[in-house]
Amino acid sequence: MALTAVAADARRFSSALQLPAFCEQTRMLVIAPHPDDETIANGVLIQRVRAAGGAVKIVLLTAGENNPWPQRWLERRLWIGAADRLRWGQRRHIELGQALRQLDVPPVALQTLEWQDMRVTDEVLGSLTRAVEELAGAIRAFCPSIVAMPSIDDRHPDHGSAYVLTRLALAQLSDAPVQLTYLIHGRDGQERLVEVTGTSEQLANKLLALEAHRSQMALSGSRMRRLAGRAERYAQVLPVPPTPRNVLPWQPPRWLRPMLRLTVVDRSAAQTWPWSQAPLWRDDEGMYHLELPDAGATGPRFVRLACALPSLWIFDRWGWCEV
Repeated sequence: MALTAVAADARRFSSALQLPAFCEQTRMLVIAPHPDDETIANGVLIQRVRAAGGAVKIVLLTAGENNPWPQRWLERRLWIGAADRLRWGQRRHIELGQALRQLDVPPVALQTLEWQDMRVTDEVLGSLTRAVEELAGAIRAFCPSIVAMPSIDDRHPDHGSAYVLTRLALAQLSDAPVQLTYLIHGRDGQERLVEVTGTSEQLANKLLALEAHRSQMALSGSRMRRLAGRAERYAQVLPVPPTPRNVLPWQPPRWLRPMLRLTVVDRSAAQTWPWSQAPLWRDDEGMYHLELPDAGATGPRFVRLACALPSLWIFDRWGWCEV
């Protein structure tokens, strides 16, 4: 399928934010940072596309191998080494295959990129060009009419960074597909959302697929069932973004600023500064504005605020925003 034909399918996505009618020509690609994201956030949507005769492809970024507490619990071990993480990732990959079969997705529809779990942000900061090209290659090979990706508002660092990389990859296409974002961790900052409803059979089948992720259900079954039981809601990435704003949404306290790092990422590079050296100015209302020398550059641009101090808390406090 040519990308121009894909674009025609994308344009059928109405401005009222309604899903296009699924059919045999529908081709949906799901970006999943970890095994189980495909089911928790997209299990019903996947089934609806498959029931209409459409094709589904899953691009798995990591094996979810850096997940020590369930592994300690199930394997009765305290120390988790490299070989143990490798084995855990292999186990989760097998579970993912079982979940996909439950959702009527064939094994050949799974592509794994084998990035490191909890290190997707490193792909942005250290391997940007390679990571974007890998994702762009997967997209071009499948020619999707719909791409479902994690939300920029997701506070898991792998999810927020997956959004940034996917957007940069999609920006390389001359005719981009419909782009939907899903949220698992945190609160969605989007106002325009579409809710995907399924039949009682599809909802029950989604929970059966979730049970296939036994390694994750061992300690977090109640939480995962609650997340998977929510209505699947998606925001659309608009093909023509609103007027760019360089106002940052963050106002960090003065005492924390020496530990903060600000990163700006676009299709060409990722640049990081200590807060005191970042290209910022503050207005009369206390809001920080980003002042970049190449403000006329085309394509999406993203900013990340992070603390340089190590923490046991895995979720981002500030995360990413688009400017």
